[in-house]
Amino acid sequence: MSPIATDIYLPSLPAIGRAYAASDAEVQLTLSVFLTGYAFGMPIYGPFSDRFGRKPVLAVALVIFLFATVAAVFAPSIEALIAIRFVQALGAAGPVVLSRSVVRDVFSGQRAVRELSRMGSIAGIVPAFAPTLGGVMEGLFGWRSSFWLMGIAAAMILAAVVLKLPETLAIRAERISPRSILRSYGVCLRSKAFLVHTGICCVCFSGLFGYVSGSSFVLQGYYHLNEIAFGAAFGAIALAYVGGTFLGARLSVRLGMIRALGVGTALNAIGGVAMVVAVLAGPGSPFEVILTMMIYMVGVGLAMPQGTAGAIMPFPERAGAASSLLGVLQMGSAAVTGVLVGHLVGFGAWPFAVVIAIGGVAAYLIDVTTRRSRILALSKAAGEG
Repeated sequence: MSPIATDIYLPSLPAIGRAYAASDAEVQLTLSVFLTGYAFGMPIYGPFSDRFGRKPVLAVALVIFLFATVAAVFAPSIEALIAIRFVQALGAAGPVVLSRSVVRDVFSGQRAVRELSRMGSIAGIVPAFAPTLGGVMEGLFGWRSSFWLMGIAAAMILAAVVLKLPETLAIRAERISPRSILRSYGVCLRSKAFLVHTGICCVCFSGLFGYVSGSSFVLQGYYHLNEIAFGAAFGAIALAYVGGTFLGARLSVRLGMIRALGVGTALNAIGGVAMVVAVLAGPGSPFEVILTMMIYMVGVGLAMPQGTAGAIMPFPERAGAASSLLGVLQMGSAAVTGVLVGHLVGFGAWPFAVVIAIGGVAAYLIDVTTRRSRILALSKAAGEG
């Protein structure tokens, strides 16, 4: 639910600002607050699903998302919309945490990486077309139509979960309490494999979210793309991510998870630095920003499934907790990035490009400086498992 909730209404951000007489920074808060709510929701779902099962907890999350989405349609002010987006994000966090937990319940090792890559491919199809669809719907029916579509999608997924999804959790936690939750998180935080792979995911995703939160203002405001052209550009970049996930599934088999991750972070750094060079060289055209972001996104599609698998594989009995903690840290860092970009896009396109480049270069540096220790940490975790 997260990709459609963040991407389909991106072409409508300027229209939302006009409708509520809100500033760019206020409108951008509807994205950043969503990420904050996402981060708050994630610590809840993992431990509760370890205790009560994946299916019932997922159903509750979808109900929360559905009701908040309907409320967003009738938001009377930008402040109300921001608050509702926080609640909507609490619901959207559930499917992300629990889908990764289900993969860890059923698969391990390279098979888990392949399944996470396939899952990323499917998730990437949504942002490939959502902004284009959102731009068309905004032009025909107004910005609220995007939220109606989110609600319809949530209702359909909820029905599929209730009617079709089997329970995958084999061994349930005996009890749940604040102490047991903190204990599970402590086990994760003491794992070097978890910390380093989570760090790579965080900075990689922060660069991605820097693009998501600032792209409509840069491409529409500075490069004057209309809603439909912006949606098409966003879709092309999302398809680059899908291509990266397919490539990652193949490279993880041929090269192994660690080396495939290295290819992804190298592309992150190349794409980010190239965007800064292109933007600082002069006004240019939007295609320079789009092309360099496509390079970055191929890297994201390569790196994120490998990094996610590396973070949660050491914890077969705490897959929900590990997935939750990974999500909290990832979305928290992205929310900070979104707020930063919201305040910087008024100064031009270059701060937007610099934020993306920092994410890509940081991911690459963490990867190359920790590669040997990660191999040892994952080998140790596999031996203990």
